Amino acid sequence: MPTEANTRAARTSISIYAPATVANLGVGFDILGLALDAPGDRVTVECADSPGVELVAITGDGGQLTCEPARNTACVAARETLQAIRPGAGIRLWLHKGLPLASGLGSSAASAVAAAVAVNELFGGPLTPFEVLRACVEAEAAVSGRHADNVAPALLGGIVLVTGWDLDAIYRLPVPDNLYLALVTPAVAVPTLAARAVLPENVPLRTMVHHTGSVAALIHALHTGDLALLARAMRQDTVVSPRRAALIPGLDEAHAAAYDAGALASVISGAGPTLCALCDTPRTAQAVTQAYKEVYNRLGIGCVTRVARPNLTGARICAD
Repeated sequence: MPTEANTRAARTSISIYAPATVANLGVGFDILGLALDAPGDRVTVECADSPGVELVAITGDGGQLTCEPARNTACVAARETLQAIRPGAGIRLWLHKGLPLASGLGSSAASAVAAAVAVNELFGGPLTPFEVLRACVEAEAAVSGRHADNVAPALLGGIVLVTGWDLDAIYRLPVPDNLYLALVTPAVAVPTLAARAVLPENVPLRTMVHHTGSVAALIHALHTGDLALLARAMRQDTVVSPRRAALIPGLDEAHAAAYDAGALASVISGAGPTLCALCDTPRTAQAVTQAYKEVYNRLGIGCVTRVARPNLTGARICAD
């Protein structure tokens, strides 16, 4: 447990970058997430004389995010981390959003992780990663529900399996070397709470058995580096994705175009509307992003596409 003696500020200020994430990976609803090498959010914190967390400014969000600390995940995560390290201390916080809001790329999670890690590092890093994770989960709970499939990979990097909040319930999984991701974010917002509201309350036994088998196949595929099996498993979601399809315009057309361009799998990233395609070469990933873009151009919907790779390290201190 941190004490007053070992939690004096180790520096006057620090900036932390936390990456975007792809949650669920098709069949792993609320238990699987993958960190991306770009984009991400950045949080800068510095010591303050007044106790608590002062949100100085938010940039990059186009004025959309609330400045109310209780509803901003960066502030909530910073507050929880500060309380765990040194109650009564104060910080000032700046948030720069590199991630679009309500995009299915873990925007709120990246803000929370960057803030929690920043506060921990400001005081010399007395908390373990899993203590930091708990602060991030509390932040997510304040805006979109208590789940860690975005905050865990944003914090730890790589592909993460989340089966609970304790050390022995979170597992970093192998990441295949030849894993490339093609992503498209159409210009429509799908808030996480809205995406959760359409989910079924009950799942038939036959469906549950099929679904759990697909999750097991996905985990086996990661441990064996079998991209073909990984792709087949990702495509087997018959519980969550069908319910969310109506929230994402052009979904079926985009999936079909991705497969025609060589994608191994095309799934909804988190709550959506971002779509994520699994590819085995950078050339294929580029072709899939172009195919995605052409679909949304035909539909008259703006979009942003990108090719990404897994981020294996998670949140990091910014060099500048």
